[in-house]
Amino acid sequence: MFLISLNLSGQDIHFSQFYMSPQTLNPAMTGVMNCNSRFVANLRNQWASVLGSEAYNTFSFGYDQKKPVGRDDYFGIGASVFADVAGATRFGMMQGKLHIAYSKKMGGERGTSHYLSIGADVGVGQWAIRKGASELRWSSQHSNGQYDPDVAPGVIGMPNFLYGDIGIGLLWFSNFKEGSSFYAGVAAAHLNRPNVSFSNTDAVPLNSKYTFHAGGTLAMSNSVSLVPNIVALVQGPHNQLNLGSSLRFDVGGSGADAQGWQAGLWYRLSSSSVSSIHSDALIFTTRFDTGTYGLGFSYDYNISKLQEGGTLNGAFELSLIYLICGNEKRGVYCPRF
Repeated sequence: MFLISLNLSGQDIHFSQFYMSPQTLNPAMTGVMNCNSRFVANLRNQWASVLGSEAYNTFSFGYDQKKPVGRDDYFGIGASVFADVAGATRFGMMQGKLHIAYSKKMGGERGTSHYLSIGADVGVGQWAIRKGASELRWSSQHSNGQYDPDVAPGVIGMPNFLYGDIGIGLLWFSNFKEGSSFYAGVAAAHLNRPNVSFSNTDAVPLNSKYTFHAGGTLAMSNSVSLVPNIVALVQGPHNQLNLGSSLRFDVGGSGADAQGWQAGLWYRLSSSSVSSIHSDALIFTTRFDTGTYGLGFSYDYNISKLQEGGTLNGAFELSLIYLICGNEKRGVYCPRF
């Protein structure tokens, strides 16, 4: 339907396992880890039971590392790339970014620490319609509810284009000696509001996106922890809230050799300029950690009115985090993401 005007002003990509995609969540999380380097990969598949080969697919890859500065502070640098393909038009977004962050120790005592991290990113994005105009159905080709293929299709002014992008973020995190932790952050993306119109004449600025997130770990015993998380996304007329928690069971080891398993449940709410606040999905998650590897899986069970489109029409996600610790000279300084 957006081809009627050739303008698109929608939402960015988002992951249900947002806590396993730190750089797409907040650039201030760059380098915030308890090892030296980190590789992250995310895959999301949505509406496959309804759209088949035209389902929505999102891929994201990232790398970041941290460097000690002085006695207690850290500098983080990294890069990420994501791609998104959706629907019958094979509309796709692709973006590459560079991320930087600086984490400053704000206080603490033996076994306790508090940090403030500030980050920024800069990148280049591309939007593209991969199907030609003659392969698509246009509103002008419909009359009295009937489609007439003999009517000439519309014209796509710019089927693909590039744009620049800038974002910033802040993050506060604390570690406590009893094994508990807390973090909270805010980020703003698309501060320059680039033009994302497929028309040669009309300009459509991309809405800035604001992210608010928080979470932590509450140790319930030596081997069981409660891991709550919440994230709120605001982008133009679109709003989304994810909140929930996991239970983490530590099997053995510590630090880079920690092994454990998590299971959790999240609840997602959404709203926009054309719909009031409504239930969107229940998100079932699990995660396995062994040594420096973390593997997560989630399924979004759709509970909105879109469930009328068919059963099992939610989304699957796979996430992978791989840490390289090397000769880490300092102790734990941030929560375990």
